[in-house]
Amino acid sequence: MKKMETDVKKLSELIRESDNIVFFGGAGVSTESGVPDFRSQDGIYNQKYKYPPEMIISHSFFVKDPEEFYRFYRDRMVYPEARPNEAHRVLARLEELGKLRAVITQNIDGLHQAAGSRNVLELHGSILRNHCMHCGKSFDLDHIMASDGVPRCDSCGGMIKPDVVLYEEALDMGVMQRAARYISEADLLIVGGTSLIVYPAAGMIDYYRGDKLVLINRDATRRDDAADYIIHGNIGEVLGCAFSEIQA
Repeated sequence: MKKMETDVKKLSELIRESDNIVFFGGAGVSTESGVPDFRSQDGIYNQKYKYPPEMIISHSFFVKDPEEFYRFYRDRMVYPEARPNEAHRVLARLEELGKLRAVITQNIDGLHQAAGSRNVLELHGSILRNHCMHCGKSFDLDHIMASDGVPRCDSCGGMIKPDVVLYEEALDMGVMQRAARYISEADLLIVGGTSLIVYPAAGMIDYYRGDKLVLINRDATRRDDAADYIIHGNIGEVLGCAFSEIQA
């Protein structure tokens, strides 16, 4: 039996035996939906702009040059045509079956919810939520995309900011604490589509106390030594095959 087939069979067995699964995912979960990741050859960080992307998506740059921020944001951070892929669908199905307790994601695209997942903890916020920095009024993504230049509040004229965590901004401690609790209580932790480089989010897996940590990623990560099982492959393909095995 080929190694991938063996890995998928083992994953399906782990899922079948577990009823407190937590999934922790990163940008690789959405690449199969056409949303680029950050650090691959074609990723956002390797695109050519007037300023480095890391600078553009920082809080200080947003305040200093919101016009340029939004030009980059609409061009490279928002993909309204993206649709859930097999990974999103399988996770939603596992939640529906009562096996998966939570999805913890570093992504901001809302695709887990679009697939039907209900308990999604967004460590870095969401492009679907936006608010006026002056009066606090909420706006959806359509308002941002329909605006020219810097989007403004239609009530007070204040500048609108996406509810995403920019560089130099702190993560929501309430969300972090809930994520840590779910991970610490999980009997199976599946980590997928993340290089586990960005902290503090990447450090979340250290809260896991069990012995069934499955790491699914196309490439090796800096935290491979923490995993009990490692599967190299596309997250959608791996989860899809494992779920098909369960249903067989």
